[in-house]
Amino acid sequence: MKCRHLLLGAALTTFTTMYAQAQHSLVKLWETEASLPIPESVLYSATDKLLYVAQIDGKSGEKDGKGGIAKVGLDGKIIAQDWITGLDAPKGMGKIGNKLYVADVTAVVEIDIKSGKIIKKHEVEGAKFLNDLTIDAKGNIYVSDSDMKKVHLIKDGKISTYFEDLTRPNGLLAVGSDLLIADSGALKRLSSDKKITVIAEGMDKSTDGIEQVRPGEYIMSCWAGVVYYVTDKGAEKLLDTSADKINSADIGYDPIKKIVYVPTFMKNSVAAYQLK
Repeated sequence: MKCRHLLLGAALTTFTTMYAQAQHSLVKLWETEASLPIPESVLYSATDKLLYVAQIDGKSGEKDGKGGIAKVGLDGKIIAQDWITGLDAPKGMGKIGNKLYVADVTAVVEIDIKSGKIIKKHEVEGAKFLNDLTIDAKGNIYVSDSDMKKVHLIKDGKISTYFEDLTRPNGLLAVGSDLLIADSGALKRLSSDKKITVIAEGMDKSTDGIEQVRPGEYIMSCWAGVVYYVTDKGAEKLLDTSADKINSADIGYDPIKKIVYVPTFMKNSVAAYQLK
């Protein structure tokens, strides 16, 4: 009888493990027309009820003036493809009130949303490849430089290096006083006293965007075409379009409706998925 209980226990453990590994999924809702030139990042705005999409429209590290920001409706219809033009290779974005901030190669571009005009370009000294951007509750702006392995801080208009010695930082997410960093296949937590810990690792090295589902649970994208559900217990693969050569760059997320917005980069579209 004891042996039978052990077998039953092992079976239940196996079932529980399988269930834990497959408890989340993504169901595709829609996809825009393939007319967004190299979309790298999506920012969901609850107040504006739309998506801001950063379009590189060129090479990801070149200052060619081809880049811009588009507005896309929550139904997948393109509202204004050329809302902002004249950028270089725009990537991660963040929003405070009526200001939109965009990481653009070596500068953080400040845009007035109401007028749709560029107000200022905050040049980051020594920057080579500014990638993602996040803003905390106090209005501090953090931006990653993947090539220089650093995270910079813009506070009260002043720019400084916030943290360095990373592998290849990309995605950033401010959560309370902590900063989450997608760093070459790992999700790291940087505390306000600059102590770094690894939450999860072993993901594709092209880790890109980070969004919080609930405290301690995150959606992470990888440029190669993989999207994960991540906790301190590990990473659960939700989507893998790498075989079809469809990228999944810097994602956006609606935390109320639990919709993940995925920019497909070379496929020139944004796809929406319901998180279940």
